[in-house]
Amino acid sequence: MSTLGNPANIFWHECPVGKAEREKLLNQQGCVVWITGLSGSGKSTLACSLGRELHTRGNLSYVLDGDNLRHGLNKNLGFSAEDRTENIRRVGEVSKLFADAGLICIASLISPYRKDRDACRALFPDKSFIEVFMNMPLELCEGRDPKGLYKLARTGKIKGFTGIDDPYEPPLNCEIEIQQKDGVVPTPHEMAGQVVSYMEGRGFLKAQ
Repeated sequence: MSTLGNPANIFWHECPVGKAEREKLLNQQGCVVWITGLSGSGKSTLACSLGRELHTRGNLSYVLDGDNLRHGLNKNLGFSAEDRTENIRRVGEVSKLFADAGLICIASLISPYRKDRDACRALFPDKSFIEVFMNMPLELCEGRDPKGLYKLARTGKIKGFTGIDDPYEPPLNCEIEIQQKDGVVPTPHEMAGQVVSYMEGRGFLKAQ
């Protein structure tokens, strides 16, 4: 007797219009820009600034923000290690669909565990996974504390908060690293420009 969800009974259906045709239509290459870093490191700021810069250049992108996704797609997930892994897995799969559609997907999530980010990278064997590490010191992020979460974590009102009582595992081989220069944080425009320059240099902003 067959079982619902049995992979043996599920088949991939190919359509005549593929990724290459969609990319040609949009004159860009579908990919994911995965922005990772501590809370308060500037991930969402970069994501929005990058989205605006790409829009100005005529490139179609879409931002997947970690907090926003927890209002819908991932609203049934908490912050345990298992739920964090499932959170990233879902976003990775959605990012893959956006990239296959020919869009530039900008995923902005803390994504603290290296193995989970690497699992997402493995979904993109064509090297269209661009990992951006917001390498900002904990002191800076905690000083900003835009959502007041660090304060809650320090007083024990939030448990398992990344950077306080749960680890953040920095990337080992990210494509782009954004950090302070002589103690000065780059502006949103400068950060977006760094990512755009990388993408432009590798041909992502035009069709093959």
